[in-house]
Amino acid sequence: MKKKDRYIFPAVFTYEEGQSIAVDFPDLECATCGVDDVDALNAARELLGCVICGLEEDGDDIPQPTPLVNVKLEPNERACLIDVFMPVYRLTRVNKSVNRTVTLPAWLNAEAMEHKINFSQVLQEALKVQLGHK
Repeated sequence: MKKKDRYIFPAVFTYEEGQSIAVDFPDLECATCGVDDVDALNAARELLGCVICGLEEDGDDIPQPTPLVNVKLEPNERACLIDVFMPVYRLTRVNKSVNRTVTLPAWLNAEAMEHKINFSQVLQEALKVQLGHK
């Protein structure tokens, strides 16, 4: 089975006064939540990537997404499509290193070497912070 690079599934956002925003994927029988719309959207995308990765790894069928217009909603619910780019999630499960060439001022390189700075470790940590990884 050929793996797709991008999946798009409908998610139902449920709004209750004073509570987190619940996000449910009816086609995948999984749910998450967020403190606001942006947090809920990010949590939904993360969950979708993890669930699809798990289905792929287990060799399970990935269900067909319900068309957005067919998603049943309550008055306090909103539906939207969530997409996920799978190569990112697949590669996070592979801890293979790749080489990158970086350019920096000679003086900074010399000072870092004097202090025995691990360039790879510093770059990895900085990228994780920049990309919002915990």
